Amino acid sequence: MAGSGPTIKVPRWIQLVGLPVLLVLAFLFAQTLGHVLFLFLTASVIAFTLNPLVRDLTRLRLPRGLSVFVVYSLFVALVVAVLVAIGIVAFDQAQEAGERIDAYVTEERSSGQTAAEVDIDRLQAWLDDHGLEDLQIREQTSEWLESLSAGEISGYAQDVLEFARGAAFSVVLLLFSLILIVVISIYMLLDMNRLEQSIDARFPPHGGPPLTHQIESALWGYVKGQAILSTVIGTSAGVGMWILGKTGLVEGADEYALLFGLWTAFIEVIPYIGPWLSAVPPAIYALVVDPIGFVWVALLFLFIYQVEGHVVVPNVMASALRLHPLLVIFGLLAGGELYGIAGVLVALPTMAGLRAIWEFFRQRVELERWDEGSVEVPVDVELQPPEAQPADPDPPRAVSGSG
Repeated sequence: MAGSGPTIKVPRWIQLVGLPVLLVLAFLFAQTLGHVLFLFLTASVIAFTLNPLVRDLTRLRLPRGLSVFVVYSLFVALVVAVLVAIGIVAFDQAQEAGERIDAYVTEERSSGQTAAEVDIDRLQAWLDDHGLEDLQIREQTSEWLESLSAGEISGYAQDVLEFARGAAFSVVLLLFSLILIVVISIYMLLDMNRLEQSIDARFPPHGGPPLTHQIESALWGYVKGQAILSTVIGTSAGVGMWILGKTGLVEGADEYALLFGLWTAFIEVIPYIGPWLSAVPPAIYALVVDPIGFVWVALLFLFIYQVEGHVVVPNVMASALRLHPLLVIFGLLAGGELYGIAGVLVALPTMAGLRAIWEFFRQRVELERWDEGSVEVPVDVELQPPEAQPADPDPPRAVSGSG
């Protein structure tokens, strides 16, 4: 490549011995200092993501410390506002949904049946008309509904909400780790300029962007791609559930479309697994409120998955991660094994940053090929003269013919 600097050639013996040993040491290091490593990884992701904004403010002649304060304050305010808004909406609509399901299976109408029993009778009649009399949905479901006492479902929902409140208080136990992440990331932002100069002095860009800029670009590409993906899929799920509710295919789904859309947008952060988990709450709601509506919800999310897999992901996330799916799955499993749900969320941006580091050093490191420099072993070959051919005992005779 034109303008590229000298490369470092890694001998074959280092590839054979040094690299496996390095991988084992890295694994032991991650196990021994797992929590510390997670804190620094999370802080690094935050620092490299926010540094472009800090750099833009310093170009306006603001002191770097003030720029870090402004950017970090806006970042924290945005995160808190989003979490509070989602929490309020989710809490209110989850409580309303629990009360609605309770009324659906317990409150009797003028006919003496609950809305759930009416829908079950309709489903059983449809099965009987289509030759499926052996499927006695009515008897099995009626027994289950009769076992539910009035207000029991809302009691379950209230227990879940109480558990959520208790879990919220337990977040205080993580306050020390969060403070450490904030402090580490702020120190990284304050010293990022000197870090860039030190890295550029040791590893010059050679005509391309510096290493830190490539890491920032990779992280911002992931953040923007994930934001677009979550917005598109979450909006599609919310609008789809709203249409199902307005058309009467899934009763009451339009009232909780915002809740289902927010849940889908949030869980989309987890690739491969998230899209399937996003369909669980709408499917459960449809199954309880209107069993036939479960089919419509399944078709809706199946359509969303097809659009996501064939349109949105190839056009949005392909340029964001640029990683093989097996590497993505390995990163998610490794992050979950080491740090749980938090590790899963940090795994992909970490892999995006590692990809940028690899692309930067790939131009400067050359692995010695295994088919080069092969040793030729000399072999003595004794040449023997060819054996004398024996005389032909019956040589050919000339044949003469008379005219």
